[in-house]
Amino acid sequence: MSPLPPTADHAWLPPDPGHDLGSRAVAIDATGPLGETVRAELVALTARHGGSVSSPEGATVVLMTADRAADAGIDLEALEEVGDIPDDGFALVRAAGNVAVVGGSDRGLLYGFHHVRRAGLDLDAPDGVEVDAPAHPIRMLDHWDNVAVHPVMGRVERGYSGGSLFYDDGRLRPDLTRVGHYARLLASVGINRVALNNVNVHAAEARLLTDRLHDVVRLAEVFRPQGITVYLSVSFSSPMTLGGLPTADPLEESVQSWWRAAVDRVYDAIPDFGGFVVKADSEGQPGPFGYGRTHGDGANMLGRALAPHGGEVFWRAFVYNHQQDWRDRSTDRARAAYDHFAPLDGTFDDNVILQVKHGPMDFQVREPVSPVIGAVPRTRLALELQVTQEYTGQQRHACYLAPMWSQVLGFPFGDDAAPSVSQLVAGAAGAAADASAEAHSGGVVAVSNVGADEHWTGHPFAQANLYALGRLAWDPDLSPEGILDEWLGATFDDDAVRDAARSIMTGSWQTYESYTAPLGVGWMVRPGHHYGPDVDGYEYTPWGTYHFADRDGIGVDRSVATGTGYAGLYPEPWASRYERPETTPDELLLFFHHVPYTHRLHSGKTVIQHIYDSHFEGVERVEEMVAAWEAVADRAPSAVAQRVGERLAEQLRSAVEWRDQINTYFLRKSGIPDEQGRTIY
Repeated sequence: MSPLPPTADHAWLPPDPGHDLGSRAVAIDATGPLGETVRAELVALTARHGGSVSSPEGATVVLMTADRAADAGIDLEALEEVGDIPDDGFALVRAAGNVAVVGGSDRGLLYGFHHVRRAGLDLDAPDGVEVDAPAHPIRMLDHWDNVAVHPVMGRVERGYSGGSLFYDDGRLRPDLTRVGHYARLLASVGINRVALNNVNVHAAEARLLTDRLHDVVRLAEVFRPQGITVYLSVSFSSPMTLGGLPTADPLEESVQSWWRAAVDRVYDAIPDFGGFVVKADSEGQPGPFGYGRTHGDGANMLGRALAPHGGEVFWRAFVYNHQQDWRDRSTDRARAAYDHFAPLDGTFDDNVILQVKHGPMDFQVREPVSPVIGAVPRTRLALELQVTQEYTGQQRHACYLAPMWSQVLGFPFGDDAAPSVSQLVAGAAGAAADASAEAHSGGVVAVSNVGADEHWTGHPFAQANLYALGRLAWDPDLSPEGILDEWLGATFDDDAVRDAARSIMTGSWQTYESYTAPLGVGWMVRPGHHYGPDVDGYEYTPWGTYHFADRDGIGVDRSVATGTGYAGLYPEPWASRYERPETTPDELLLFFHHVPYTHRLHSGKTVIQHIYDSHFEGVERVEEMVAAWEAVADRAPSAVAQRVGERLAEQLRSAVEWRDQINTYFLRKSGIPDEQGRTIY
């Protein structure tokens, strides 16, 4: 495979993994670009470790696609007992000390190769068949990269890893070597789709659909050998801004005709193009509301232009009033997506996927699961996560997000027997009632956290979030701790460094939560860039992100009885649990209820004492992180050691700032002193 520059970080695909696969006689029988990708990986691996790529007759490990297995003489009776191998899946067939990796397709074979690379051959395992396939058909990353440097958002909106991987101030990078390695990283954890540009489509990004289409062609050529399909974010007003039409009304024939012609041009250049991502009627982006139309009208118009080519539309449900009157407590941003989209269930075409943020607000460190996910059973869904750490430390803080995502994916929409979020977005629940599983298939989409930074993600430890996103999108039942150990084992070759990194990252999400916004209230960040504390930064703005702290209490009343009614949007038993402070989980109390500072949590503490204690404890935990890394830094690669040390120092500085500002604010607001008598400024 093409080497990276010697200064670049290979992340979890080191050039010399020391893997037993490379020392074996290996054979491959597969065609097509993905088969050639696997062949090139095997040639490079065996060349480094003394193995060989040989014919099937002399091989101990054979990799092939299912359609070739019978011709190779492999007995697949056991495979037939477990059913067909899904296209993206693979089977490990063990017999008499030999192993066959059989892909349901050449894409499945690529994933099977990476599984063996990651987990090892285990030639001592009993004979038999093990089939592995992704739980979610859609496993996608959205890049918020800007072709030209935006005067406010820079090169990557909400990006914390340097400039764009793809673009360099108005032009595609001439050398796409790093993009090729990035595609390998994504394929190794099962990602199968990427959107290439910002969902807030500026003028330069809009032109990727027209006169800059050759850039998309080149990027598709880089991602294609790794089984990754490319998509574009498009502006709903493109018929006007690019086509010169007087309207973008989705029911106008001229608009529909413009989109059909635009789509035809894209597919002429990129036959395997995936489709579009759309942010409409949201935060100033144009959309169908401007013409008195529904989001179903807008999404279906684009879906019908793409349908003849097999394309898809990912339509974001992030639609809310961002010109809210802060004095109006009846308007609730948390309700917005539900109120807009639940009534449209069943009206979207089969190639439209509704892309729903995991919480009802905006990727806060703690939110309840969005009720939209359980409210649209006749609509294809994609759960949207944010790998880039906009509200969780911006890759300046160590914050391992897999535990949060695991909780979201496993959340049951109803009683314990109800389908989980993972099952709902994958389409498992809908497919049971419909013969066409494909009509219900969805999955997981996430905002990417990579950039031109030499470590890919700014903070080297933030690579673990990208890795974990892929692994959980493949198998939501994997444990976050196990995924972390996989990443550590592939990334660091020193036991002491791995142990220190594990101690830092385990519980780091809860640590970040403890020294920032308490008990699910969210926000309290500085407006605009969203980094660092500002308790009232958004409190009197039109964005709808309020905490309503006064001298008596804090929190947002979202009960049915006295508040906005948001709690009632959930099925039972959640609606009843969230309705009353006494039954609401502590970590979400202030999201659902306005309570006195003296309200006692299930922990036994008052709200105000929890605020004080958690912020002091959070700083103490970060001090332990700093000490743990200092003890092993001389054993880590020097560039990684320096970057991690710098980021942890900033995390400690920021945690102290959060502690002092939050505790001081609430001491002055409540007038209630800390029970432990600690200094609060």
